[in-house]
Amino acid sequence: MSRRSKSDEEYVIYVASRRRHLLATAYLLAGDWHRAEDLVQTTLTKLYQAWPRVQRKGDEDAYVRTILVRVGIDARRRLWNRERTVDEMPEVPAVDRGGYEQRDELVRALATLPPRQRATVVLRYWLDLSVEDTASELGVSAGTVKSQTAKALEHLRTHLALDETTRG
Repeated sequence: MSRRSKSDEEYVIYVASRRRHLLATAYLLAGDWHRAEDLVQTTLTKLYQAWPRVQRKGDEDAYVRTILVRVGIDARRRLWNRERTVDEMPEVPAVDRGGYEQRDELVRALATLPPRQRATVVLRYWLDLSVEDTASELGVSAGTVKSQTAKALEHLRTHLALDETTRG
């Protein structure tokens, strides 16, 4: 077996074992399953291009998380990806929430956060990374992670409390 085909095989095995986890993380970052799929696809493409180097250095999970978060932040910045106003609201089909209401509320609340704050919350609380690891993944200081996380949590508390009072 050639060196390249062995590397490709190891890449396929890695992706097969981590894709579901990456998709769940991307969903929390993007707030939408279609955008999450796009983020994961872009992330895996970038990972493939760097795979031999990443594999030599080790810690593939940290590298792929960094790519995923950065791709997610970049996607939010692109002009073509921004929301557009329309004259009439489209018809929205009724959705059977089937016990997922709290999770859906939280995901909707996450979607209201700026990309960097959303990334800090997802990395800290969904992926359970330390402040230092989150700072390293985002390329910022630990103090920035702490302040962004505090702002994000305050926003989420306020947003979720407002949702609670409007339903009650």
